[in-house]
Amino acid sequence: MRKYLWLSLVCVGSSLLSVFIYSSLWGSKKVVWTDEAGESKYTGLVDKLFNSRSNFNSAAPTNFTVAADIATPAVVNIKALIGSENSIFGGSLTGSSGSGVILTPDGYLVTNHHVVEKSADIKVTLADKREYKAKMIGTDQSTDIALLKIEEFNLPFVVFGNSDSVRVGEWVLAVGNPFNLESTVTAGIVSAKGRNINILGGGASIESFIQTDAAVNPGNSGGALVNTAGELIGVNTAIITESGSYEGYSFAVPSNLVQKVIRDLREFGLVQRAFLGVGIQDLDAETAKDLELPNAEGVLINRITKGGAAEDAALEVGDVIIAVNNAKVRSTAELQEYVGRFRPGESVQLEYWRDGKKIRNKLQLKDGNNIAGIARVRGDELEKELGFALRDLSRDEKRRMRVQGAIVTSVRRGSVVYDTNMQPGFVISSVNGNRVNSTAEAIDAIQSAYNSLSLDGYYEGEPDLYSYRFKKKG
Repeated sequence: MRKYLWLSLVCVGSSLLSVFIYSSLWGSKKVVWTDEAGESKYTGLVDKLFNSRSNFNSAAPTNFTVAADIATPAVVNIKALIGSENSIFGGSLTGSSGSGVILTPDGYLVTNHHVVEKSADIKVTLADKREYKAKMIGTDQSTDIALLKIEEFNLPFVVFGNSDSVRVGEWVLAVGNPFNLESTVTAGIVSAKGRNINILGGGASIESFIQTDAAVNPGNSGGALVNTAGELIGVNTAIITESGSYEGYSFAVPSNLVQKVIRDLREFGLVQRAFLGVGIQDLDAETAKDLELPNAEGVLINRITKGGAAEDAALEVGDVIIAVNNAKVRSTAELQEYVGRFRPGESVQLEYWRDGKKIRNKLQLKDGNNIAGIARVRGDELEKELGFALRDLSRDEKRRMRVQGAIVTSVRRGSVVYDTNMQPGFVISSVNGNRVNSTAEAIDAIQSAYNSLSLDGYYEGEPDLYSYRFKKKG
């Protein structure tokens, strides 16, 4: 009997000890689940040893309504009409359609260059169906950005976000106004940053796109890419497709680059593009190993432009740029974007590898003609009236030709200058007998002349002086 009593006491004691241990280690943590009615229930227990939190955060999808409410009223439809001659029917109109984003309450808006290229008749339709004629403030082919203006006040608009802070995997909304279907909103995530897809063409183009999987179709070009706070982090520009419709890849110009471009267009009518004065290429693992670098992130300098900013700062072929103003640089696209945010004459601090050592160096950026200053003219101010465009001579051209002036870059067929047989490449050294040393001086002299013009100058490789005479007015 005493034997069974002792066994019972051992069983009860073991049970109480088990309950105590279970409660101490497990009892304070509970798993929360939700029933079909949406009510929270408690079931099971979570081991303290895993340091689990007492409450679990919901993984429910982000709510996009706030961002959509902010962005959709500020996204517009754009129709850009181009007149064309037709010998049989007497003329016709062609054009393109896209979207745009209002940036200020007084009517400044951004779109893509390719949407409004060569158009003199641009119509903007707001989300509430009001229509306006837009004025072209300026356009930049190298970034595919254009700035327009409509005459209205108290307009809905979006504010700029910081595209540098955008992270891969972050939710974004693509907002457009295609084909006058009113605003359309699609959601996706950021798939990649700093993408170069080689669609803009030209050696001076900047392609460092934000890639997303938000659905973007051709009519959405120039529309807004916004974060979940409704801030503009990009301007939708391109898709990669074989069918002509969205297939999962869309690309936007980062907002920090857009801000710089439109600021230049608004202030100067042209983009003040800065250059390092180098040829660059992406690194691969083999090259990084040969250079004894810790990884393959960075941009290799393969050429130094004579008279450029890099030469002035004593950079060398073989240097690997890894940062600009403390911002890491992983690819040529990123480097071009970072430098593209500055104006000629401004200074940046570069960080680069050379001979296994990390070096910091400050340099002053220059423009495409190796001038460390702001350009005050675009060069196409005479194109509409006289039919030709100009640019400054580069330092190398001045050295080779031993002449000062402005070089003709294009002559429009059928214009008054075309009738003189002037050819692109002609360097204007004097206007009506007065010497000119730059494009700004040449344009000012030509515009100031009352009627008759005499442009004297040279072609490279030819010693003879050429002179072209014509009248500004018929």
